[in-house]
Amino acid sequence: MAKWGQGDPRWIVEEREDGTNVNNWHWTERDATSWSKGKLREFLVGIVVENEAGRCQISEMKQVEGEASCSSRKGKLIFFYEWNIKLGWKGIIKESGAKHKGLIEIPNLSEENEVEDTEVNVSKKKGDGDVLKELMRTAGTAQVREALGGYLKALKTEFTVGMILPTKATATQELTIKRKLSENTLQIQGSSPVPLGVRIPTVALHMTEMFDTAVEQLYSIFTVKDLVQKFSKSPAILEAEKGGKFQMFDGNITGEYVELLTNKKIIMKWRCTNWPEEHYATVALNFVPTPGQTELQLDCKGVPACKEENMKFCWKQQHFEEIKGLLQLTTLNG
Repeated sequence: MAKWGQGDPRWIVEEREDGTNVNNWHWTERDATSWSKGKLREFLVGIVVENEAGRCQISEMKQVEGEASCSSRKGKLIFFYEWNIKLGWKGIIKESGAKHKGLIEIPNLSEENEVEDTEVNVSKKKGDGDVLKELMRTAGTAQVREALGGYLKALKTEFTVGMILPTKATATQELTIKRKLSENTLQIQGSSPVPLGVRIPTVALHMTEMFDTAVEQLYSIFTVKDLVQKFSKSPAILEAEKGGKFQMFDGNITGEYVELLTNKKIIMKWRCTNWPEEHYATVALNFVPTPGQTELQLDCKGVPACKEENMKFCWKQQHFEEIKGLLQLTTLNG
């Protein structure tokens, strides 16, 4: 094998200062592990199944072990993923009001098996409530496999954006189209300047939630690293000061603190990794003390319209519900 710099001059990548992967010929690889953990949580946690006997919900991601990656070679994408997943579910029997909990185990989600053939094992703690276990084994398993299919679709489309670079021919075609569009726009607008970039449709969200705790404790849950790691069940980076950065949920949420008024208000620049590049929403958290409780008022502006439901789920299930669970645990231990 020739040494670097002594190869055939026809290898264009070696000659280019930017090292561009011309015509997608060379092998490139992108690690999808961290992204996948967040996406699996997004698709699986919160699934609800219900019938005349009871109602069940996947309440938490207890374990997600494995890895995922995507490689490209000669313009083709190659996917590798292997996951061992454990989920917690809880349910209630409608007639008696009895509550039960259990586990869902997915021991081998990989590219070697079709999603519909993926093993999904449902178990329940000892005692009554087999009707709920059966509900999760049938309708629940179907929903889980559908969610896994959603994750794989996102892996093969959303995650791979930018991996297949345009070839010279494709780039020429795109440039021609852009020029024509620009000419048409100029003809319509006269001498008016043509705006650059793509305008992202956005929405605003307003949510409120009551927490059975003092305002000081709730405020600390959003600003103390150890508490953030406990409710998110994942490593976090936190610099709770104006201009400080934060990173949560295995890097799937990042941002910056814009303003902090102790025990009163937090304003953040906030984004998910699957949002358009460099696009941030503005999240404002207002802490309102009430007798024996604290009302949390969430106002969020600039959420990509296509991510509205995901954003609601993120705050309702991954923040509010998990924080309530942490507060209950703290109360019991106290």
